[in-house]
Amino acid sequence: MSSEVPQIENNAILACTVSRDVQNFDLLIEDMETALGENWGDLGFAESLAFFGQPEAGALEFLALAIDEKDEDNLVMLGEVITQAKARGIKVILIAEDVSPVSLHQLLRKGADEFIPYPLPEMELQQAIERLRAQEAGARERHDTPQLQSGESREGAVIVVQGLAGGSGATTLAVNLAWELALIDGDKHPSVCLIDLDLQFGSVGTYLDLPRRETVFEMLADTENMDEEVFGQALLNFKERLQVLTAPTDLVPLDIIDAEDVQRVIDLARSHFDYVVIDMPSTLVVWSETVLQAAHVYFATIELDMRSAQNILRLKRALQSEDLPFNKLRFALNRAPKFTDLSSKSRVKRMGESLGISIDLQLPDGGKAVMQGADHGSPLAISAAKNPLRKEIAKLAQSLHELGRNEAEAA
Repeated sequence: MSSEVPQIENNAILACTVSRDVQNFDLLIEDMETALGENWGDLGFAESLAFFGQPEAGALEFLALAIDEKDEDNLVMLGEVITQAKARGIKVILIAEDVSPVSLHQLLRKGADEFIPYPLPEMELQQAIERLRAQEAGARERHDTPQLQSGESREGAVIVVQGLAGGSGATTLAVNLAWELALIDGDKHPSVCLIDLDLQFGSVGTYLDLPRRETVFEMLADTENMDEEVFGQALLNFKERLQVLTAPTDLVPLDIIDAEDVQRVIDLARSHFDYVVIDMPSTLVVWSETVLQAAHVYFATIELDMRSAQNILRLKRALQSEDLPFNKLRFALNRAPKFTDLSSKSRVKRMGESLGISIDLQLPDGGKAVMQGADHGSPLAISAAKNPLRKEIAKLAQSLHELGRNEAEAA
């Protein structure tokens, strides 16, 4: 593994070794590669303090702080590394060789989560990582249930995303748009709830590395008795900014809920959050009309291909035959052509004209970083902040927020 500052753009870095020279800890290098593959990096002591100030540091799960007797003169800096890591929710595994008990005691009191002597016992690093992850999962289960206040009435905006073709990026857009909305305005960020209504194959929980709870199914099965406490217990907290209702644990029929159930969930979410982002299944169901009518903005993701064009026509006929508001849909073209690709841009224009639609949003191809971020449960703002797709979604979130604020002021 290279001993350079980790390149988050290309691979999601889950951990870093921090040492004077990682080559002095060859067993640690082997164990890190066994546990994490290529998803780790190496930093020096001073480099790690500088790296904490970068947005990419938010993706780290833990640091492996490796020291020997020559580092005991730098205890102040080592203590600061641990303090800064803990302040950002990053776990610390302390790995020490020939270090005095007094120095170890001082560093452990600074907040190191695990201690392993060097040379590393076989599988000890892997077991330490598993213990840290189990503790984190337990902490999420205990503390990540938001406490909703009874009687709130925010009347939040409902933003819906539905894919009209497989792999058109609907869940990617929903997850990242919800996260970008949650980041707006710094300390005064709006409250955001992300709801996965793709009950069978919804992957919002996977994209954010959140567990699925049995309470989701229990809540959906009895929405007549749903209140703030029940709804809050079904939600999960993502990094203290975003509340998420994942799909149920088990595969369930889409008709297990009806229009009234969905309306109750939307109404309760709107009353407690400024924005409610809903990820829909690609299938039309009995409650699709309820979501369409409730939506303030309804994004339909498509691609520049024949299957998307055919599905748009079919959806258009279905909605218009039932006198439903097809014009409410805002079409979002995934993997849109680059500015210099005039031929493809001409195809986009012809596609819109021939289908009688306006393609309002063109999302650039985010490349491998999009799937890598999803696989590691990190929004693009954390795993690939400079990615062109992330930048476009951030601009979209900002424009939606400003539009809502202007309408509120006008009212």
